[in-house]
Amino acid sequence: MTPPISPLDLLVDFYERLQPADLARLPQLYAAEARFKDPFNEVQGIAAIEAVFEHMFRRLQGPRFVVTERVDGGEQAFLTWDFLFTLPGEHAERRIRGATHLRFDAAGRVTLHRDYWDAAEELYEQLPVLGALMRWLKRRARRG
Repeated sequence: MTPPISPLDLLVDFYERLQPADLARLPQLYAAEARFKDPFNEVQGIAAIEAVFEHMFRRLQGPRFVVTERVDGGEQAFLTWDFLFTLPGEHAERRIRGATHLRFDAAGRVTLHRDYWDAAEELYEQLPVLGALMRWLKRRARRG
């Protein structure tokens, strides 16, 4: 007999296959008042979380997540991942490396989804004008 699929396994599978139509499944995976936070968003509730991902699909081409590691603690979990995407008008795929802290309720639904990633290093430094400024500031800070 195969063991039941854990809430974390279900969530990882969801994110690694995520397409716009899959957002309708969020109520199966997230509690009604779940909180989501990343460097650009802090929202609560399934509709608000769905809006974050709808925006992602509108603004980026081919966004996808690849989970690289996971730690499953039952009520809590931790993931590391790569987020891959292409900006409109570009051909080169970009990568953001990050981590997620998750908390689950008794029914196995996410109550807290907190993404951690360095927006300056992973995103701003890759942009032409802003990237040059960010790299210059980083060099200046290192010199003390």
